[in-house]
Amino acid sequence: MRFSRRHIEEPEINLIPFIDVLLVVLIFLMLSTTYSRFTELQVTLPTADADKLRDRPGEVIVAVSADGRYSVDGRPVDGRSVERLTAEMGAAAAGRPDTMVVISADAMSAHQAVMNVLDAARRAGLSRLTFAAQTPRGAAR
Repeated sequence: MRFSRRHIEEPEINLIPFIDVLLVVLIFLMLSTTYSRFTELQVTLPTADADKLRDRPGEVIVAVSADGRYSVDGRPVDGRSVERLTAEMGAAAAGRPDTMVVISADAMSAHQAVMNVLDAARRAGLSRLTFAAQTPRGAAR
């Protein structure tokens, strides 16, 4: 009789299903991950609890509207140039360098419009500046 030796097969590890499962997990993680980007910055501008603005002779009140128009002490300024605004602020200060400039800007006005007021005050030789704020809507007056 002839006995044949049984051939013992070595077990082999099949990596193809393992790689398939890892790729599915990787795709799932890539699709479920959120990449947040901060495209804008939320800014809450301050409000103040102060008494109503009093008319003081040593003040020049410069108002900036939402569309970028200026008025100095209630008189509208023709045009939006810094030179014209400088001339109006210098005339309103009447040569007194200690005059306080109160900038009252609309909440929706551009920052460049406020920067133009600051530049005009510097050119006019007015170094004392302050900003006006409004009282909160629910506050008692």
